[in-house]
Amino acid sequence: MKTSYNHSQVMYWEPAKYVAKMREIGKPDSLILQVNMAGGHGGSSGCFDLLRESAFDYAWLLNKLGVN
Repeated sequence: MKTSYNHSQVMYWEPAKYVAKMREIGKPDSLILQVNMAGGHGGSSGCFDLLRESAFDYAWLLNKLGVN
């Protein structure tokens, strides 16, 4: 789950509470919470920030699929 600290519509603690509840009821340990400290409602701005976020997403997915 991804959220932004400066999100104008969903405060950062809402996704944090959701992830905590999912872990409490025994959902997979692969559920993570990533908080973007600089982004807002649209995520990070700038080309390189977008690429960095996309790279993180793909790296996480490939790791979960077991691709080395």
